[in-house]
Amino acid sequence: MLLPKFDFHEPLTLPEACQMMSEFGRKARPLAGGTDLMINMKKKIVSPEHLISLSRIDELKAAQCSGNMLKIGSCVTVAELTESELVRKNCSALCTGAKALGSPLIRNLATIGGNIASARPAADLPPSLMAYNAKVVLKKSSGERLVLLDDFFKGPGLTELQADELLTEIQIETPPPYSGCGYINMGIRKAQDCNIVNVASFISLDAPDGLIKTARIIMGCVGPKHLRACSAETFLIGKKASEELFAQAGEAAMKDCSPIDDFRGSAEYKRAMVGVLTKRTLAMAYEEVRSEN
Repeated sequence: MLLPKFDFHEPLTLPEACQMMSEFGRKARPLAGGTDLMINMKKKIVSPEHLISLSRIDELKAAQCSGNMLKIGSCVTVAELTESELVRKNCSALCTGAKALGSPLIRNLATIGGNIASARPAADLPPSLMAYNAKVVLKKSSGERLVLLDDFFKGPGLTELQADELLTEIQIETPPPYSGCGYINMGIRKAQDCNIVNVASFISLDAPDGLIKTARIIMGCVGPKHLRACSAETFLIGKKASEELFAQAGEAAMKDCSPIDDFRGSAEYKRAMVGVLTKRTLAMAYEEVRSEN
């Protein structure tokens, strides 16, 4: 399959890229790794007249800590996430999700911003990012805004991004003491396959061996976008962590999802796996809490 015709632009600065997005509007698409965009263009799902490459804008390719905030540029590759000590130290589950994404070739090209902006319900990075309560910076020529990732996704392939905006940065507050996060994805193969179910769970305790004060459970592949297991989160608050508690939370999470039957598995099977993966990721999160104290 051949790519449709388009004009290629390679801005050197972020203001220049924003100006191009403002000028071309819906006729343009930003290009980072291109692992999703190129396929969609070949399939004629999208046919932009202009591609705005972000590959030469250095400020989009850095990860750094500023105070208690981890800031990751949208063009940081998935492979770089897996190797970053800064990311591993502050957001270990994000590293786990990055290592689970695709094959080495895909990880070398794909970017964190692209994985988010594609808004695929089966994507590997959004669950752990949402579990860490991440926000994204959306920038255009006239200014920028900060959007909670929970509010960013609107449906399959649909986001809060406007036609003249670029997703430039992901911001994650450093997790508080006595907290941990776990992520698991389940697919038919280890690489180059769409997930059947994926789940990320975050908990924080009020003391080293105390009660759960914060819980976030994010489920993928079981709805039109990544979903919060709200009833399971509420169930956990104020209770002491245990294997039995996590199993009960898994049962609650099964009621918070809305999977459909498809060729990868039945809705019943996916719902059951939500329960299993919720229990396991909560156990992973609690183990991280214990290992750091």
